[in-house]
Amino acid sequence: MLRKFDLEKIPIVEIVNDIIIDAVKRDASDIHFDPHDNFLLVRIRIDGELIDYSEIPNAYQKNLITRIKIISGMNITESRLPQDGAIKTKIKDYDLDLRVSALPTNKGEKVVIRILDYTMSAQGLEKLGFSDKNLKKVREMIKVPNGIILVTGATGSGKSTTVYSILSKLNKENINIMSVEDPIEMDIEGINQIQVNSEIGLTFANVLRSILRQDPNIIMIGEIRDTETAQIAVRASITGHLVLSTLHTNNSLTTIERLLDMNVERYLLGSALTGIISQKLARRLCPNCKRKRKTIEYEKDLFKKTLNKDIEEIYVPGVCAECTGGYKGRIAIQEVLTINEDIKDAIANNVRKEELRNLVYERTDTITLLQDGLNKVINGETSLEEVLKLIELDDSIENIEAENNNLKNVSSITEDVTNILDKNTNQIDISNIVQEPEVIDF
Repeated sequence: MLRKFDLEKIPIVEIVNDIIIDAVKRDASDIHFDPHDNFLLVRIRIDGELIDYSEIPNAYQKNLITRIKIISGMNITESRLPQDGAIKTKIKDYDLDLRVSALPTNKGEKVVIRILDYTMSAQGLEKLGFSDKNLKKVREMIKVPNGIILVTGATGSGKSTTVYSILSKLNKENINIMSVEDPIEMDIEGINQIQVNSEIGLTFANVLRSILRQDPNIIMIGEIRDTETAQIAVRASITGHLVLSTLHTNNSLTTIERLLDMNVERYLLGSALTGIISQKLARRLCPNCKRKRKTIEYEKDLFKKTLNKDIEEIYVPGVCAECTGGYKGRIAIQEVLTINEDIKDAIANNVRKEELRNLVYERTDTITLLQDGLNKVINGETSLEEVLKLIELDDSIENIEAENNNLKNVSSITEDVTNILDKNTNQIDISNIVQEPEVIDF
């Protein structure tokens, strides 16, 4: 049901405030103002899904957009170029920290307000949805004195929340932490945060060069966007600094490939890379109305092939007044890869992608995104539909099947050795295991 405003009686200032406050109360992450032929459509994003909120007649469209641009510090006379702004204020006892983007379209200016909420970061790593195994790996990862740790995922997947949680964990009196960000999304006491301003030449690369002369222990780079930033970050990490940053990639393997595509030298990347945390956000099942149902054959096969578990029932969304479509809030699905010496050597030696995939997913204890997602389905935290919507099933199954095949090969060899030992306890005949090469006369 769309919300109606009495635009003739209520001032535009109050309408804008009401839209923002109502979105915050409903735990929305974004507010969209989409221009159409006859009206301005207001939509809000709740738990990752956009829903229609209100329709504003075109007669009031310009005034509403102008009001948003004024409070976000934009140029109200410019409507032909994209603009970015910010709102940091208090409305009706709500402390607001908002990012605003305006973009010209053929129907008029489209405005999007991002509602920043870093209460999860303040609660610590333990509240971010990591499994016990993954949480232990992250804790070990951030103990290293130098190296580069990357948090990867799509836009809006909670990368900044994870990075800020790690920074809060590392923030101590005897450590100099410096960050370069665009924009600074969360003020952290005790950390020196620098805002990038490309218009005056204050770029990521320029700031990083200066930061290295500021005696830092830990450097946080808001995002690795280009080759120069990637190269400086990697070089900083091998000269005694711990570097944290984010990257837009889907999983651990594609993160390594992306850095190599950015012309980071292989020998440097192999030495520098410490760990990769890949994540996606799935909608969390509402605890009040979620219900169980029997699994179908396809789902049983998926759980068996992926987790080697026989699952007869899973949770699915229900309906209640406390949630939206059976979901309330979101939960992270994560893949945590600790870079071991074998992977470092493989990166430096330019091994084929298939071999690198085997090292990442077979010879480590990495829990893939699909495996972590399915475990959270079993625990009733999210639904199978959500997991399959987020994760490319073919690639994930390929990684898991490769791991299972590797385990079968090891098991087969072990069985052969056991049989031979049973037959002759004093002497092991390895001819059944290792076949001598055939001699060919030329």
